[in-house]
Parts: sequence; C-alpha cells; structure tokens
Amino acid sequence: MKKKKLILLSLVMTTGCFAKSIAPVTVQTIKSKKIKVDSAGQRIELLTIEPAFGSRVKALGSDQLKGEHEIDQIEDDYNYKPESIPPFIDRALEWLTEAQHKDGTWGAGSNSRQNIRDPHAVKGDPATTSFAAMALLRSGHTPQKGKYKSAVRKATEALVEIVEASPTEGPKITQLTGTQPQAKMGQYVDTSLTARFLARVLNELPKKSKLRKRVDQAIDKCIVKIQNSQQKDGSWKGGGWAPVLQSSLAEQALEIAQSAGKQIDKEVLNRARKNQKNNFDDDSGVVRSDKAAGVELYAFAGAQRATASETWEANDIIQKAKKEGKLPQEAKATVDNLRKIGIREEKAQSLAKSVDQNERQQARVQNDNTLLTGFGNNGGEEFLSYLMTSESLVITGGDAWEKWDEKMHRRLRKIQSNNGSWTGHHCITSPVFCTAAAVQCLNTFKDAESLRNASIAKVNIPE
Repeated sequence: MKKKKLILLSLVMTTGCFAKSIAPVTVQTIKSKKIKVDSAGQRIELLTIEPAFGSRVKALGSDQLKGEHEIDQIEDDYNYKPESIPPFIDRALEWLTEAQHKDGTWGAGSNSRQNIRDPHAVKGDPATTSFAAMALLRSGHTPQKGKYKSAVRKATEALVEIVEASPTEGPKITQLTGTQPQAKMGQYVDTSLTARFLARVLNELPKKSKLRKRVDQAIDKCIVKIQNSQQKDGSWKGGGWAPVLQSSLAEQALEIAQSAGKQIDKEVLNRARKNQKNNFDDDSGVVRSDKAAGVELYAFAGAQRATASETWEANDIIQKAKKEGKLPQEAKATVDNLRKIGIREEKAQSLAKSVDQNERQQARVQNDNTLLTGFGNNGGEEFLSYLMTSESLVITGGDAWEKWDEKMHRRLRKIQSNNGSWTGHHCITSPVFCTAAAVQCLNTFKDAESLRNASIAKVNIPE
C-alpha cells in the first residue's frame, strides 16, 4: 500500500499537479440526503452543508490504470432516460447558482492554492464565469427565461464588462494570472471560453436590447484576439500544462461565433481542425499526448471534437447532394463522392479523413476503458474531456451517443458530492469548474442543434 502511494505521489509531482490535492478515500455507494430548510422553506447554506470535496473517488495507483474503472464497477439502481434532466443534475445547477459571486462571476481559484474549494473564497475569473454560465445556458436557462435567468444575465453582463475593459491589442481579456484554468489549459483560455459563451448566448437576447449590442461587440473583440494569437501549426500561443485543450476551446469558440453570424477567417478554422486531427495516428488509432501532459484522453477528446465537426459537415453535404439527385442514396462521404459534387480536392480529402477518423474514434471511446481513466482520477481536465467527447458524439448522432450518454450519467452520478457539486482530485480541483463541465457534459443533448449548426455554418458550401 505504501508503495502505491509513493508511485502516485511521484506521478503527480512530475506532471505539474499539486500533490496535496489528491485525497485517497473509500469508494462508497450513493446515499440520499435531505436538504435542510428554515421555517420559511428556504435552503440553508447549501455550500456549507458538507465539504465540497467529493467522497466517492479514490486515487488510483499505477497498477490500477488499466481495465474498467472502479467507478464503473459500483452497482446502482439509476433509471437512465435519454434526453432528460434528472434530479441529481438539478441539484448541481442549484449549487452552481449559490456558488456565484454577487458581481455575477464565478472563480476557480489560484493554481498555487488548489486545496481551497470554497467557491466564495476565491476571486471570480472570466474562464470559470463563462464556463459556469454555459452550464446554466445549456440546461435551458437564458438571460430571458428559466429558473436561473438572473444568474445567466448577471454573468453575461459581468463578462461583457470584462471584455470592454480589456485592451484592444493582445490576446488577453484579463490581467488576472495564475488561475487553475490558465495554468492547466493556457493563459489565454479566458478569451476562448468567454467568446464561446457570448456567441452562444447572443441569439437568446432581444434583437434591439442594449445588452445584445454590447455582447455582439464583445464577441468581435474576442474573435480578433483569438485569430491573431493562433500559431502557424494551428495551435494557440500560451499553452499551459495541457495546451491541446486550450486549442480545442479556441476552435470551438470560432465555430460557435461563426454560427452566430460572425465572419471567421476560414484558414484559421481549417488550421485549427487540422492541428487537432494530426494528433491522431491513422495506423495505431492512438493520439499523441506530448501537448496533453502525457495524458492521451485530453488529446483524444480534442481530436474527436475536431473530426466530429467535419464529419457532420461532410454528411450534411452528402445528404443535400442525395436530395438533389446528384448522388445515389447509398453514397458515403468518400473523397470520390465529394469531388463528384464539386468539392475541391484538398477539402474533399480533409472531410473524408475526418469521417474515417471519427468512426474509429467512436469505436475506441466506447470500448477502451483505459482511455477514460485519464490521469487516473478525475480532475477538471478529465471532466472537460468527457464534455468534449459528449459534444462530438451528439454532433454525429446515432446509437453511439446514447450509449456514451448513459455511461456518463451513471459514472458522474456516482462521484457527485452530496451537496450537488463535483470536485477535481488533481490539477483543476475547483468544484465550480468541475461541476460546470459535468453539467454541460450531461446536458449536451439540449445543444445538439446549436452544435451541429456551428459545425457547418458557412463552411459547407462546395469549394
């Protein structure tokens, strides 16, 4: 036992994680807990009912990183229903809103103080604010409607103010440094996540409202910052511990902004997708992890997310060609078929490659439990990777999505803290970030149409 702990400690320290953030504990089955209320029926300090640090996951030793994860071995009586929001997710949404600061922001906390898990004991930061707001938005709460509309509106206003106050030049929108998202994903991740949320919330605002105009202008400002900070290989500058994640989020921000009607540099988007796809080795089916802190899951999720967008784009083009009688009904998204309907050679090659990669990625993510262990126990990066995989599968649709969605519902339910939150056990330990990622992952179906539209917006025209 002592040997296992020493191995794990060494692994954590050599990969840049904060060793104290890992707390080996006993895996438990799920127990229900009543929430205390006062005489007026109001909830009493949900955030302090019990420590936010989860109690159902233990750190895995190096000899346990293969095979089925212990979490998946826990029996449960959960009645999974596709495309629904069960009570345990509702508890998470309530926790998130109570974790919001009065100024509308949320914070993940400092990378140097990963042990602080009280959401009100840390400063608000744009990355975490936009990520938490996206969780509420994806769950059906907009600035105009829903139980938590006030929280979404306050967050939207706070983010707009941050962008407006930022300098025109440079990739940053905040002077705040050293946050957990920045350290682990990249120092410019605030810009990407903020653009991702603002672009998604834009069309939820009244067309003639002042806030919509401000959001619209803030998106434009973020787009310039994102596009100007891309590197020649399609990745983004300022990468942190796992820079592949920041690059994937930047790509997503541009896709969503494009679907919201924004003009995006096609070459920037194409380079971004190509960069993610190139991490995938066609022969072995393995994804290179040198830009993912040595954890294949992070790079795999990014690569799958990129191929999903082009897979949906390719299939959309093929389906339209079938309806127009240009291709037979059994036609697939191959290079030859794409060329037949007018897609130029380079574009046809890119789309067909994505379709092939995506099919292989779907098969592996469904059947390779070793891949899903990630670092060995869940940190924010694992939760984010699950989210990106969920988005990938809901974009492409089919049985693979529902099978994965049920797996995520069962796994994440088992490791949820009794107060409704999820907490990371390494690197990004913030319960706000982890809870936001988990909620987005579990409610991805609510954004299926939006995600698909973002994949094909202004890109699916034969070239």
